[in-house]
Amino acid sequence: MGLAALAAEAYVYGYPLVRDLSVVEGFMHTGFGPLPPAPFNHFAHAGRSALPGAPLVSVDDDTVRSLAHLDLSGGPVLLHVPGADDADGADGADGAGSAGGAYCVLQFVDAWTNNFAYVGRRATVTRAGEWLVVPPGWAGDVPDGVLGVIDAPTSVVSVIGRDASAAADDSEEPERGRALRAQLGVTYVEPGTHRTGLPAPDPDVPEPLRFFEQLRVWMADFPPSAPDQAYQDRFQPLGLLEEGPSPYTRADPALVRALTEGLARGRAWVEEAGRAAAGRGGWVMDPHLFDYNLDHYGVGTIDSPEWRIADREASYRTRAMAARCSLWGVHGYEAVYAHTFRDAGGERLNGANSYVLRFDGRPPPVEASWSLAVYDATGQRLAETPGTRRRPVGDRTPGPVHGEDGSLTVHLRRERPEDPVAAANWLPVPDGDFRLVLRLCAPGPEILDGTYEIPAVERIR
Repeated sequence: MGLAALAAEAYVYGYPLVRDLSVVEGFMHTGFGPLPPAPFNHFAHAGRSALPGAPLVSVDDDTVRSLAHLDLSGGPVLLHVPGADDADGADGADGAGSAGGAYCVLQFVDAWTNNFAYVGRRATVTRAGEWLVVPPGWAGDVPDGVLGVIDAPTSVVSVIGRDASAAADDSEEPERGRALRAQLGVTYVEPGTHRTGLPAPDPDVPEPLRFFEQLRVWMADFPPSAPDQAYQDRFQPLGLLEEGPSPYTRADPALVRALTEGLARGRAWVEEAGRAAAGRGGWVMDPHLFDYNLDHYGVGTIDSPEWRIADREASYRTRAMAARCSLWGVHGYEAVYAHTFRDAGGERLNGANSYVLRFDGRPPPVEASWSLAVYDATGQRLAETPGTRRRPVGDRTPGPVHGEDGSLTVHLRRERPEDPVAAANWLPVPDGDFRLVLRLCAPGPEILDGTYEIPAVERIR
C-alpha cells in the first residue's frame, strides 16, 4: 500500500479522536451551542432547550442539555446524580435521571467517541447518589456508599446529559428541571494534579499537516484498546507513532505529499459517506450507527453481538461517519433518530407546500418518549420559523387532538391552520427546504427490528 493510501486510512481511523478532542478543547473557551464554557470537571447547563439555529448537530429542542468533560489524569472523581425528589430537597428513590418519569440520561463517551456507559431512566433506575468514575488501569479502594464504578477507557471523557423534564413549556424551563440539574456535580476523590487543557500539538507544524500532528499527540496521550493499538501500528511509516519532537516540522517532501493527498482522500470519504447516509429517500433510521464500540461495555450498556459491528476495520469507517454526522449520539437501544428530506412522492420537503403526517392507530412504540421536529436544509440545525416558536409535536405536546381510534395527524405548513383541530396539531415549517426528525427515546422492539413502519409525509397542496 502506498503512503497516500495509508494516510487516507489513518485519517478515517483518527478522525473521531481529533474531532472529539477539538470540540472538548473549544468548549473550555467558547462553549458549545447553547452551553456556556466550563473547565474540566465542571458541568455546564443550557438555560433552556435549544433554539432554532443552535449550532449543534441534530440537537433536540425538547430536552435540555448538560455537559461536563471529566479529567481523570489526577485520579478518580465522584459524580453526584440527583434522584426524582432532589429538586424538593429529598433523597429521590425513583431513579437517577427519572425526574418523575420524564426521559433523562447521562451518557459517557471516551476520547475516541465510544459510548461506554449510561446512567438514567432506561439504564440504571437507581436512587440519588454518587458514581465513582475511574481512569484506565485504576486499582484503588472504592469509597463506601457509592452507587457503582464507571471504568473510563481514556483519561478524558465527556458526560452528556439530556433532560426532558426541563423542557415542558415554551418560555423558561420549569423550576424543577433547573433544580435537578443543579444537583449534578463532580468532586475529586483525593487531591491531585489535573489538566487545565489538552496536550498541545507543535505550533511549528505547517497547517496542511496539523491534523496528523494532532492525531500523533492525542493518540499517544489517549491510547485506544489493545486491538486498536495493534491496528494503528501500521501507521508507523507516516510518523504517527513518533514520540517527542514532531516529525512534521521538517518532514521529507515525499512524506508531505503523501500526507496531504491522504488527508484529502480521507476527508472526501468521510464527507461523502455522511452525505450518502443523509440523502437517501424516505425515512432514514440507523439504530446501529454507534455499534462501533467493540471493547468497552460499562454501566447501562448492552454487551451482545446484536449491538456490535463484527468487522473491526468496518467499525472504524462507521465511527468516522458517526463523528461527522452525529457527534456524541447514543446507541440505538437508548434512542433512535429517524429523518427524512422527502415526501411520499419522493420530492424534497419545502415550506412552499403543506403536508400531513398521519400516525394511524397508535403513536410510535417507545418506552420513554417520542417527538417530531423540523430542521433546516443542512439537516443539522433546528429550522427558523419566523413569527412562531412551537415545540416539536410528540407525546408530551400539550393539547393535541387525536382521532377516535387513537390516530394523530400532524399538520406541517408555514401558516397556522384556521381549522382548530389542525391548529392543535400544527408544526410550523420554514420557507425553503427542510428536514423532519422523529426522535424515539428508549425505542420498542418493533422500531429496532424494523417491523414498525414510520408513515410517509403526504403533500396536500
